[in-house]
Amino acid sequence: MTAPEWEALCDGCGRCCLNKLEDIDTDELVFTRVACRLFDDSTCRCASYENRKSLVPECVVLTPSTLPDIAYWMPETCAYRLLHEGHKLPLWHPLITGDPDTVRQAGVSMHDQTVSESVVPLDDWEDYLLDD
Repeated sequence: MTAPEWEALCDGCGRCCLNKLEDIDTDELVFTRVACRLFDDSTCRCASYENRKSLVPECVVLTPSTLPDIAYWMPETCAYRLLHEGHKLPLWHPLITGDPDTVRQAGVSMHDQTVSESVVPLDDWEDYLLDD
């Protein structure tokens, strides 16, 4: 798969940019509405995609080689995770529909639904759990 083909798998939902809480006893992963400080929820894109790793050192750069170790951390609707687990893309995925807005229509997009980690203290993240 070429780099542009890999990038095209992203549906632009923005869920991977959400901060997650993980229970150390159960390994349960819970998504919050608290997004990375670089996340622009009006576009559901990183405000500095090319420089994200240097600006946010904890940012996970998803590649075919890193995917097996972090697929569990991706949203269940994520194309990368779905394909890694042997599933097909959902019918609303932009590569299927040809329309990037179908992510929002399907209710998967985080468009205008997040708060920046720069304004929410870590101790308060539990107050912003994502209700699926």
